[in-house]
Amino acid sequence: MLQIKSEVRTGVSVLIRNLVIALMGILLVSQCATAQDRLGGHFGAVFPLVTHVNGGTSNIGDDFKIGFPTGITVRTSDRYAFDLELVPTLDPREGQPIDVGLTFHPGVLRAFGNSWTGGVRMAFDFGSASWGFTPLLNKSLHQMNHQAYFVELVAPVRFQDEGFGETHAAITLGVHVGMGF
Repeated sequence: MLQIKSEVRTGVSVLIRNLVIALMGILLVSQCATAQDRLGGHFGAVFPLVTHVNGGTSNIGDDFKIGFPTGITVRTSDRYAFDLELVPTLDPREGQPIDVGLTFHPGVLRAFGNSWTGGVRMAFDFGSASWGFTPLLNKSLHQMNHQAYFVELVAPVRFQDEGFGETHAAITLGVHVGMGF
């Protein structure tokens, strides 16, 4: 029994050592980051227009919700960016207090040119057994003084676990309007 525990500890130690060496190697060969015109952010409002789940479809009139995406963007090149977004969501429910949710929404964006950007975000919903991804297509509308107003089409896909081990998928089509800086 002691020999097995010793072998496991040795294996874990070797794994940790190799990970540290790999991380140091990556850090040593990576280029220095520059902050000049590489850091930005955005704030807006997102409206889920139509949702399809479990064979049923609802629209914004059936189940009104509003989210307030707030993000920090790090441009890694002229074409690519990493975007970290937090989305608090207000979900008014009849006869009950407003439900407030939060989605952790990191993603990768790619500029296509002519003020168009596409991307995909991972999605982790706090306070619920829901996770997924969100493809997006963004159009910058008007730029003034380092601020750009935009409209974004989003298609969140969520996998939601029920208490009995069942998982179902939901897909939504929504619109996000806001200001980037």
